Amino acid sequence: MNPKPRVLITGGAGFVGSHTARALLDRGCEVFILDFFHQYIFPLAPSFLGNMQHRFDVLIKGAEVIRGNMNNKEDLRRKLLKIKPDRIIHLAALPLANVARWQTEEAFESTVAATFNLLDVLGDAGSVKRLVYVSSSMVYGDFEKTPMPEEGRKDPKNIYGGMKLAGEVLVRIFSRHHNIPFVIVRPSAVYGPTDNNRRVLQIFIESALAGEVIEVADPERTLLDFTYVSDAAQGLALAALKDEALGETFNITYGSGRSLADAVRILEGILGKLKVKVQLGEDKFKPSRGSLDVSKARRLLGYAPSYPLEKGLAEYVAFVRGGKTPAGTGSDPGRKRKS
Repeated sequence: MNPKPRVLITGGAGFVGSHTARALLDRGCEVFILDFFHQYIFPLAPSFLGNMQHRFDVLIKGAEVIRGNMNNKEDLRRKLLKIKPDRIIHLAALPLANVARWQTEEAFESTVAATFNLLDVLGDAGSVKRLVYVSSSMVYGDFEKTPMPEEGRKDPKNIYGGMKLAGEVLVRIFSRHHNIPFVIVRPSAVYGPTDNNRRVLQIFIESALAGEVIEVADPERTLLDFTYVSDAAQGLALAALKDEALGETFNITYGSGRSLADAVRILEGILGKLKVKVQLGEDKFKPSRGSLDVSKARRLLGYAPSYPLEKGLAEYVAFVRGGKTPAGTGSDPGRKRKS
């Protein structure tokens, strides 16, 4: 009988990490969360405490939660030697592209330096058989075509995309050095329950429910491949567990570019007429995007995203309104926490 996979998620108490923990626990994995519990962008937002409570009570219940600093290399080495993971999903990073523009040093420390530190100590850990690096669709910059394939041109337009691409280069080099297989995953516009980072759809929903004006920048021309967090989590779990993933790079998105105007129209179908203020103008740091090609993930991983924007927004609104448990979560034994 094969032992359970031991999966360590750096940044695992965060938005995407906590949902990924749930997906792995549901697959019978032993899950370890390494998080510094520090880089929360909007800790005073009204929804912050409720979202964090939900992450601990539902999403990472059954995992072992460990406090650790990715920028303390010796502490990181000790944690890896103690946990002995055979797979690592590296999510720890500053979570927003816009924040990286005005907190460049912090973004570098949490995105590039933290990745370097992890890679540098992997060889000492001995137990690690796979590293999943969570990059971003921002590495492409302006999409040269749609749907955008993984092998397409990489020319980031902003600091965040550049740092994520630098992380990909480091992963490829260090993985060869340590002889540890890697997988690179590029998500896009992830949204859904327990997001605390004030991404665009969270702002739209919370503003709409509060009866406030929704400010929408260039709604018809701004296209994003919105990815519901449950789909992103399933994709990351498959990348961590499937042998076919080794050495590969995958777009993990829904696979369909939708405009901000589409999002507003869908929300009006759920909530009724909204107060909308359109803002026109070009942001030179914001890439022109659209749909990403997910055929490789479908073919090699069996990845099957199931949340079009209509379904995802309906479930997200229901959660924000009443704290409804996201689909696919269940009850597991109580979590364990260690410092």
